[in-house]
Amino acid sequence: MSTKYIFVTGGVTSSLGKGIISASLAKLLQSRGYSVTIQKLDPYINVDPGTLNPYEHGECYVTEDGAETDLDLGHYERFLNVPTSQANNVTTGRIYQSVIDKERRGDYLGKTVQIIPHITDEIKHRIKLLGNKFKYDFVITEIGGTVGDIESLPYIEAVRQLKWDMPNNSLVIHLTLVPYLAASGELKTKPTQHSVKLLLENGVQPDILVLRTEHELTKEIRSKVARFCNVDIKSVIQSIDASTIYEVPILMSEENLDTEVLTKLGMTVNEKPQLQQWKSFLLKRLKAKKVVNVALVGKYIELHDAYKSIVESFEHAGASNEVKVKINWIDAEKITKNTSEDLFKNVQGILIAPGFGLRGVEGKIQAAKHARENKVPFFGICLGMQCAVIEFARNVLNLKDSHSTEMKPLTLNPVIDLMEEQKSITNMGGTMRLGSYPCELQESSNAYNAYGSDIINERHRHRYEYNNIYLDKFEKAGMFATGRNTETNLVEIMEIKDHPWFVGVQFHPEYKSTVLNPHPLFVDFIKAAAKNNK
Repeated sequence: MSTKYIFVTGGVTSSLGKGIISASLAKLLQSRGYSVTIQKLDPYINVDPGTLNPYEHGECYVTEDGAETDLDLGHYERFLNVPTSQANNVTTGRIYQSVIDKERRGDYLGKTVQIIPHITDEIKHRIKLLGNKFKYDFVITEIGGTVGDIESLPYIEAVRQLKWDMPNNSLVIHLTLVPYLAASGELKTKPTQHSVKLLLENGVQPDILVLRTEHELTKEIRSKVARFCNVDIKSVIQSIDASTIYEVPILMSEENLDTEVLTKLGMTVNEKPQLQQWKSFLLKRLKAKKVVNVALVGKYIELHDAYKSIVESFEHAGASNEVKVKINWIDAEKITKNTSEDLFKNVQGILIAPGFGLRGVEGKIQAAKHARENKVPFFGICLGMQCAVIEFARNVLNLKDSHSTEMKPLTLNPVIDLMEEQKSITNMGGTMRLGSYPCELQESSNAYNAYGSDIINERHRHRYEYNNIYLDKFEKAGMFATGRNTETNLVEIMEIKDHPWFVGVQFHPEYKSTVLNPHPLFVDFIKAAAKNNK
């Protein structure tokens, strides 16, 4: 069959959950046997989120092929259990860069390069690329931003053209907000009406409306929205607030979102997908009574989206162990030798999050020291692993000047140093060691026991690495390299064996954890934390 293209737009306000609705619909279609992928079109001019501060954009997600992307791609993978790629995230910067490169080569034969048709044609090419190249049954395209934003207009125009070009193979879902006014006790539909009006002014009639709400929508409200927005009442879908994002596919199934999509695209509608494994995950999560308190140490703790994949990995690992993981958010800058005992007194495990730059590093090093000395299960990711190495060098090997050359370029003991291939790089964007690389594990290590395999592949995002010059000293003192890159001998995993569970990894395991495949290191870490009764 021809690839079907579904566009998801948003109105009224940002952060309504277009990514979760897109991922939920994709999950339902996948459960019916269709091949589905999702892409995100972001209207900002950055080429990718790789150089954006987490305060600006939350977590930067990394794909198998090394693309630095929007955090919504993490949701896509966690729901579908299928890897995404460079083609699944496109920004305005990438679109314009491609068009300007073509103009410089002379591809346009002297024509005036304009938003229409050149920019919109490039957008349409990127939208159709996944369907043409990989032959998916469905390509769901989430348009970032809010309808009415100036920067979103070329994307909306491209959608209008595609709907005209492919009337039987395309469909628009518009997500809006129905706010509740407590003073009058009413749900108000006017914002939705105005949002749809804005879409209509740009030539796009939504086929399905998904209404985000805190309260149940009455039949009268659905009827009113349908009448004013030119859609069937069956196409007015309620998206009520849920206790977890993982309930949304079930709620969308109950609202018949997938059925409505298939019907409008002229496709056969069979019985509803059962989603047994998904429901089993939700049931385990619901039934879990035991609480495991885990400290997440970072420097963006007031912005939980900066650690989105880690938070979701804890959800997956908690359900797998049939426990509730309670995250204690701890600001790395507040950790000192005088405060650490009090800050960590109620936690059963400590995870030091990844990051860049000097701020908060000494606090992270102190957190690693607390975990090592007090036998608290410890998990260090990327910079978290590097901080554990620095702490061990300073306090066990007595190399007091030990540091990373990222923080202290002239340190006498650079136990963490800039990778050789990074030393000639000057540009910031997309130049780190990115994407999936193989790693060989040492038998009998925590990592080997967790994975149940001696060769693994994990995703990376870093410039600095463990300095192998110091390895003999570390291993004689009790910290071992239990995972190494098979080609470069780069140390990927460091463990302390005389400890209940102490693992630092250079890669980012959180990027690969999904609902149906919780990451083994997170599962094992939570298992170890659950055993810690201190």
